[in-house]
Amino acid sequence: MQHYTKYERARIISARALQISMGAPPLIKISDYLDPIEIAKMEFEKDVIPIDVVR
Repeated sequence: MQHYTKYERARIISARALQISMGAPPLIKISDYLDPIEIAKMEFEKDVIPIDVVR
């Protein structure tokens, strides 16, 4: 997993949370309904979000 700045981390999580809230399927197994932001945070921690950062 790359080292991201706090700004990159926030941007990745917020972009993924928006995708989830618009109907994209979660990339991890979730047992119950969670907030899209919480799902995106869990996906970020497991390094499964397919978003690249171009520096």
